[in-house]
Amino acid sequence: MTLTQPRSLHRKEILRVVLAISIITVGIIHFAKPAPFVKIMPPQLPYPLELVYISGFFEILGGVGLLIPLVSVAAAWGLIALFIAVFPANINMTINNIELEGIPHNPALYWARLPLQAVLIAWAWWYTRNATAQPGASAVAATLKALVKH
Repeated sequence: MTLTQPRSLHRKEILRVVLAISIITVGIIHFAKPAPFVKIMPPQLPYPLELVYISGFFEILGGVGLLIPLVSVAAAWGLIALFIAVFPANINMTINNIELEGIPHNPALYWARLPLQAVLIAWAWWYTRNATAQPGASAVAATLKALVKH
């Protein structure tokens, strides 16, 4: 943090790392232990294991991208799309009361967990805002602005 950098910006950057590491970790778990993710996949969707691997890949990619200034805004938008895309699995788990090892089996907890997806979306959205004030992300914003003008 520089002497001119506001404390809130410093906090935002710490939380960026927390989100990135968290989402990268979850992505890795999709590959290391895919069974729980397959179990909550809505039955209407084909190829559940492959979808778990695809979502895990994009979680890792989004988390890493969030840490790279030149692509952090695009990564944040990608994470928002991912959080929306995986929400049906959370709904399926809740509605069908699917028990998972390591998560307390409590239907009220499953319902309480659903709004957390909105928190994750808002958290990622925070990194799409004021790109010019984000270290390094301003280059992407300036490039996009210049492309739109031409």
